[in-house]
Amino acid sequence: MTIFPAIDLYDGKVVRLTRGDYSQMTTYSNDPTAVAREFVAAGATAVHVIDLEGARDGQPANIEAIRAIAENTELDIQVGGGIRTTDAVEQYLQLGVRRVILGTAAASSAEVISEMAERFGEAVAVSVDMKDGRVAIKGWTDVSEHNAYDFCRLVQKLGIKTLICTDISKDGMLCGTNMDLYRSLRKQLAINLIASGGITSLDEIKTLAKLKIDGAIIGRALYTGNIDLKEAINAAAGKDAEIQ
Repeated sequence: MTIFPAIDLYDGKVVRLTRGDYSQMTTYSNDPTAVAREFVAAGATAVHVIDLEGARDGQPANIEAIRAIAENTELDIQVGGGIRTTDAVEQYLQLGVRRVILGTAAASSAEVISEMAERFGEAVAVSVDMKDGRVAIKGWTDVSEHNAYDFCRLVQKLGIKTLICTDISKDGMLCGTNMDLYRSLRKQLAINLIASGGITSLDEIKTLAKLKIDGAIIGRALYTGNIDLKEAINAAAGKDAEIQ
């Protein structure tokens, strides 16, 4: 299982939101590249980057910060936030980003999912942010009519190879992730599945690995010291994880 340490960007700074609430924002660093280099030093091979202004406003706003991470590290970068057109996808891929994440665009149109999957293949993922069993959109500020589980199955059917799933009620709360959600999704889907939201302990990482979840995104728990990144990477690679 791949560990994706998270960098959320707002105004070029590394921040974290609580439950996706832009009014509950904590700034951790003014230098995203320095944070990415710390991840490399701990053994990370990948990083999960979200442009929060892009997610909210529908237009990428932190491209230069992402460019700097791409140019100054060898991390496999997956980027989301405000990516709703093929031009935006191409722009990020040209920067050296490995995978581009579709959010609102995918949630609003099966045609977009199909087109992006056909054109970009494994370089495109879909992020499904869940709230009360529905798909949250527009940077988590609104909730669509899509049933989250139905939407996940549709994403797989339309050819997307990677699904990032977040229970936003857990995100940034340091209260543990929604393990039942990932158990259920793993049983229903053959897609590359990445867990996100509320991961707080090494035991959770071991459990996700045992469930054969393909990746885990860790955010606030890294910045607060609840999880040590090197230990998390080792836990994800372990073969003796026990279901909790």
